[in-house]
Amino acid sequence: MIAQVTGRLTAKSATACVIDVGGLGLRVAMATGALARLPVIGDEVTVFTHLQVREDDLSLYGFESLDERELFEKLIAVSGVGPKVALAVLSALSPAALKEAVLREDDALIATVPGIGKKTAQRLIIELKDRLGDLTSDMRQASSGSASAEASDALAAMGFSAAEIAAALKGYDGPGDAPALLRYALRRLGGSM
Repeated sequence: MIAQVTGRLTAKSATACVIDVGGLGLRVAMATGALARLPVIGDEVTVFTHLQVREDDLSLYGFESLDERELFEKLIAVSGVGPKVALAVLSALSPAALKEAVLREDDALIATVPGIGKKTAQRLIIELKDRLGDLTSDMRQASSGSASAEASDALAAMGFSAAEIAAALKGYDGPGDAPALLRYALRRLGGSM
């Protein structure tokens, strides 16, 4: 299994990127938020991956973190949820938001994801609740990551590049909420860092 890919980013689209690894271009499908946070084309990138093997197809799916990959693997284990629908879930909901929706049994929120109906959302909640284990500790751990993701998304919407965002967020040790992290990053971007 291909668990991780490190190489030069050569192309990006709305659904995938191409990473050059020793002269071999690997197409890696990713969630839209993860694609937006990739560095600029030409930079080196590391992506955690899941290789989906089918009779007539080999597909590589990429993730920013091991936790995101683990959540993807739990999603595709749910009956009726394939890799494309799992990526749609991770594109529409952050891992923290999905875990919170499962904890609250919010099938209406999950059903807003393209490709997921009410019955699939209910099945997903039932099956994920068993697989996610202690959701409350996961939620505490995910809160700092989701604050970082929210701040990154806000900075990207303001037009900052992935490299500028990564540099601006580096070294933050304050409270784990998105507004405080965003203020910190904007101060750094306004100064000389």
